[in-house]
Amino acid sequence: MPNIHTKPIFSVVIPVYNVERYIEECIQSVLNQTYHNFEIICVDDGSPDGSIERVQRFNDPRIRIVRQKNRGLAAARNTGINASRGLYIALLDSDDAWHPTKLAQHFKHLSSNPRLGVSYSASLFMDDHSKPLGLGQFPKLTHIDAADIFCRNPVGNGSAAVLRKSMLLAVARPAQTSPQRIEYFDETMRQSEDVEFWLRLALTTDYQFEGIGQALTYYRVNASGLSANLDKQYQAWLYSVNKNRGLNPDFYARWFTLACAFQKLYLARRAIKSGQGTTALKLVHEALVGDARILWREPTKTLLTYGAAYLSLLPHAWFERLFNLGTHWFGQRS
Repeated sequence: MPNIHTKPIFSVVIPVYNVERYIEECIQSVLNQTYHNFEIICVDDGSPDGSIERVQRFNDPRIRIVRQKNRGLAAARNTGINASRGLYIALLDSDDAWHPTKLAQHFKHLSSNPRLGVSYSASLFMDDHSKPLGLGQFPKLTHIDAADIFCRNPVGNGSAAVLRKSMLLAVARPAQTSPQRIEYFDETMRQSEDVEFWLRLALTTDYQFEGIGQALTYYRVNASGLSANLDKQYQAWLYSVNKNRGLNPDFYARWFTLACAFQKLYLARRAIKSGQGTTALKLVHEALVGDARILWREPTKTLLTYGAAYLSLLPHAWFERLFNLGTHWFGQRS
């Protein structure tokens, strides 16, 4: 184990709020890493349950607890980043977990290219009981440009990315909610703050995004998240991407409608999985009318989503049998 006085290579930032059920599994997945030169910064975002008490059960000097009043996920990440000492910042949501080789593979990936600012991995989905769902996110890995970030968000989820600290320092700014604080993620946002941040990075820096094809992140999908208000999710996404419109109006003129279409197609797949067939059909129709380019940019998934939306109107047992035959594509965000 590295000396605690030695500067770590990775700072693992874990926001903690109401995750008593999951936090030990999350932290243990970091302690099980084959690459050992890291620190873990658990940011107590005013958690009202026993999450922090469970963190304190770990007897490992690499774990630090930083406390703040409840400000939300973006602010908790910013607090953790500002407290970090590592060369790389690894983001991990407290209900998710990692494959044991995640940090080792990201170290190799980031070390191979000094212009790589965001290294991410494919992910597998698990349920509330950490059981694999047989679904995952397997996004585009190379030659990522701002349009890919806008339309497809290949990073995928909040536990997949490892960031170069020097890149973060280059985009640091006074927090809009509290100018004495330094922010990276927008602290005014309580949803889709990662979407806003990835797009802002892509539009304002020359750092590259690139992925690792192996599924190194285990992303927890719970029933409440799957069936949450889809219109609210779309409005949150819309708000997040519109925050950056002034950075490059010509870019938005070219890609905005296509990005909206892809987002609606993604939400249609969520609607299908949560049994909202009518909503799914509405979203697919809106996507196709909004920008037909999705048909030739991603014909297979678009047509499969369209077909599955119709099939989801069948009796549940029939649809469930058909759905289970095609789950290899259905859980993918990108």
